[in-house]
Amino acid sequence: MADKSNLYQLDGRVPLAQAVPFGLQHVLAMFVSNITPIIILANVVGIDKELSSILVQNCMVIAGIGTLIQLYPIWRIGSRLPIVMGISFTFLSLAIAIGTTMGMGTLIGAVIVGGIVEGLLGLCAKYWIKLIPHVVAATVVIAIGFSLLPIGANSFAGGQGAADFGSANNWIVGSVTLLVCLVCQVFAKGVMRSLSVLIGLVVGYVLAVCMGMVDFSGLANCSVISLPKLLPFTPEFNIGAILSIVAIFLVSATETIGDTSALCNSALGRNPHQQEMGNAITCDGFISSLSGIFGCTPITSFSQNVGLSAMTGVVNRFAIATGACIMILGGLFPVVGFVLTSIPQAVLGGCTIMMFGSILFAGFEMMSRSGFSQRNMIIVSLSLSVGLGFTAAQDMFKLFPEIVQTVFAQNCVAVVFLLAVLLNLVLPKEEEKAS
Repeated sequence: MADKSNLYQLDGRVPLAQAVPFGLQHVLAMFVSNITPIIILANVVGIDKELSSILVQNCMVIAGIGTLIQLYPIWRIGSRLPIVMGISFTFLSLAIAIGTTMGMGTLIGAVIVGGIVEGLLGLCAKYWIKLIPHVVAATVVIAIGFSLLPIGANSFAGGQGAADFGSANNWIVGSVTLLVCLVCQVFAKGVMRSLSVLIGLVVGYVLAVCMGMVDFSGLANCSVISLPKLLPFTPEFNIGAILSIVAIFLVSATETIGDTSALCNSALGRNPHQQEMGNAITCDGFISSLSGIFGCTPITSFSQNVGLSAMTGVVNRFAIATGACIMILGGLFPVVGFVLTSIPQAVLGGCTIMMFGSILFAGFEMMSRSGFSQRNMIIVSLSLSVGLGFTAAQDMFKLFPEIVQTVFAQNCVAVVFLLAVLLNLVLPKEEEKAS
């Protein structure tokens, strides 16, 4: 029997029976967020239900493949860090715009080309990664944490746009789930504490079933096995669409840098290596191109799973790889996918709300290591106040070209990153003094 402490080491030997629940915990933390962008895109663009179900199946498979490659790299594609990959929300608004006006083929062609561009950018990271010192990375991590809080709150209330949003049932289920997670995290020990999110989710799910909030009516119609379909759309290449997608890929690379920094600082207790960040971005890019071949939008690192690793301390690659295999099985066996998709949003919100807060904490911890000098104060305070404040009032950007609105108006992380990098470049370093 492997030592339980191996769960808290990258390469510790962990038996399969022990690894599976921890891998499943990671899958459940990100599952709905992984499939939601595809569901929204399919609904808005007008893709029929049969093809929509194929795309949901494909996005589960590609998330599993991407996670496995991050954990166990192929050449320089993958960071060898416990990063969980999934379909990115960052591209959703632009994907809808391209899909509805130019067609899904044009969108998929842009995703394939844009992914290659980001992959090459990751391979050349040593030439530009120095533009992102620790204070900039810490600022981006804090911005990611703040940007996730509304997502957790909306899930807690039942999911934005839900007919029962903010209902008493959602409040009860979300609160019980959160309370169970909190009690396990504070009072449990060892493995039980590390599985606090999974325990809370199971309790919340059972409660939701008892309250009649889970619909099993479609379970009987699920086929036993269904293989993913490659190239459901024929790629078409439009230079305008490609340039727009490439711009968002730069934002995605920023988020990956922030996630990698937060993971290393909070869960591994060290700063990320330059090559780790570059290889994580390379994986983001090239696997996003593969995602396009599967008919899906780009894939990226998932911040909620960074928060889960930070909260539980579980970073074992094999344990998280079992979660990646569960995602792939969920794509191959529709019954597995159906059960996972039946989890109510309120349950997921109760599980994730504290995890998102732990990302903020990781950012503050990184900031303490950077020091609270006058120079750092200006970089952090101005970047966050403009990035979070201006994107909360999106109409401020209406006088700018559409591409600027797409990249910045709805993405506080992009604004925070750009300002932090520029301020770090222009502020004189000789003014930096310890506070």
